[in-house]
Amino acid sequence: MKSKISKVGGPKRPSTSPLGFLAGYTLKLIGLAILDAIALWFLSQLYKDQVWFMFIVIGVITIGINLVFLVEKLYPFQWLAPGLALMILLVVYPVFFTIYTAFTNYSTSNLLTKSQVITALQSEQYISADGPAFSWTAFRSPEGAFAIWFISSDGKGYLGMPGQLLEQPLPGQGNLGALDENGVPLSLTGYTRLTKAQTVKHLTELTALQFGTKPGIITIASISKAAQYQQKYTYLPEQDQLLDNETGIVFTPVNGNFTSPDGTSLNPGFQVGVGLKNFIKLSNTAALRGPVLLVFSWTIGFALFSVLFSFALGLFLSVTFQNSLLPSVLIKAIRSVLLLPYAIPFFLSVLIWRGLFNQTIGVINRIFEALFHFSPLWFNDPGWAKAAIIIINVWLMFPYMMLITTGSLQSIPADLYEAAEVDGASSWQRFWKITLPLLLVSVGPLLVFSFAGTFNNFGLIFLYNRGGPPVPNTPTPIGHTDILISYVYNLAFGTSNADYGYASTITIVIFIIVAIMTIAQFKYTKVWEEV
Repeated sequence: MKSKISKVGGPKRPSTSPLGFLAGYTLKLIGLAILDAIALWFLSQLYKDQVWFMFIVIGVITIGINLVFLVEKLYPFQWLAPGLALMILLVVYPVFFTIYTAFTNYSTSNLLTKSQVITALQSEQYISADGPAFSWTAFRSPEGAFAIWFISSDGKGYLGMPGQLLEQPLPGQGNLGALDENGVPLSLTGYTRLTKAQTVKHLTELTALQFGTKPGIITIASISKAAQYQQKYTYLPEQDQLLDNETGIVFTPVNGNFTSPDGTSLNPGFQVGVGLKNFIKLSNTAALRGPVLLVFSWTIGFALFSVLFSFALGLFLSVTFQNSLLPSVLIKAIRSVLLLPYAIPFFLSVLIWRGLFNQTIGVINRIFEALFHFSPLWFNDPGWAKAAIIIINVWLMFPYMMLITTGSLQSIPADLYEAAEVDGASSWQRFWKITLPLLLVSVGPLLVFSFAGTFNNFGLIFLYNRGGPPVPNTPTPIGHTDILISYVYNLAFGTSNADYGYASTITIVIFIIVAIMTIAQFKYTKVWEEV
């Protein structure tokens, strides 16, 4: 009997009944319609705010999801589409956006797009010295709404409601009663005329209100006077300039800020590309280069000593327990206890150590006082603060090192030690010539990853002392225990005028440094070489 061999055409949609196919296809279309509606609304907001980078990413993802679910040949990708979309949004987009930001002046003072800045500046107002002035009398309804009777300098009366056009009604018309000798209505239907004392009581509420509409908005300036605000700036699109209507000064866009001929800049500014300016600033500015070099050297030392000491301690415990004469049950119990620092949540361990290092009631300081009559300044002295951070990090890392070295030691053949012992090698020689070299072959990559992870261990630095104690007289906020990643955090979020472009520049430098050091360590440990 001949067997039929089907052609290989890749994964195909499983067959279903016509009714099931129709129901599934309908649900798919409804789901895509909901997704597209949300995406289109989000894209419209991005377009209005001119956030082009995110606009392109969301647009591409939306089109891609629609194609995957509507084109039959792309059926296998339906299972990958959600994960790919999230990966693009949460991993790929932040990476590219960070790179893009490094080449811009993106900061707290240059946060908006140019059109948003123009809109914001054109909304500013001023009171003209020769503009119209008004006296006013307030009326209040039982519900708390206000109405104001304004009298201009030429004696004309206007009825003002918040946010509405001013009216100039005649006495006796509508809800307006007769006027007194000052030209103020005696009554207003639905409102009660306020006395001077009552007006003072509500003055704060009244000064927050605006009467009329642009450009003739009137606001209350004092208990007896009101003034008309006028638009402060006008954008001249043909010249790409802003005109100050109050002073007549023209502001031209320079490096993301509208700037006057004398160098005065208007805030807020807008985002523009600055090329390599941030990288040049990092390398050429001595006031900034000094702190960065200080932070970089401590980051290398912090990562190096943390990995070295934790590996040494973990290996020591592994070798000790492997050659111990204690009962196996007791050894397992001790190992379980030593793994507790690895099992306890990271932030709890750091907070506990903060308490142990407390300079007045900490247990460690009390021991120092009792033995040496000396109390280290674990938080205020740069040297002791760095020592404390390394101690805490070693405490957090050594259980992991003990685990990986214990497993690696079990894989070393016992006959190698027997042969070395027959040849007269001492225990120390067996360790340096057999144990350590063979151990590094298996745990070398893990040590490299541990170094890279410690290099960016922001949590420990932030929780322990927020990078302190501070370094005095630096142009940017920096502490003696800040590592590069915490320094970037301070630049981006630690000040009122955060510089995101410069912080992104340092982030790229950190990535390059870690990548070079990781590749060098992999090459040195010969991890990539085939055996």
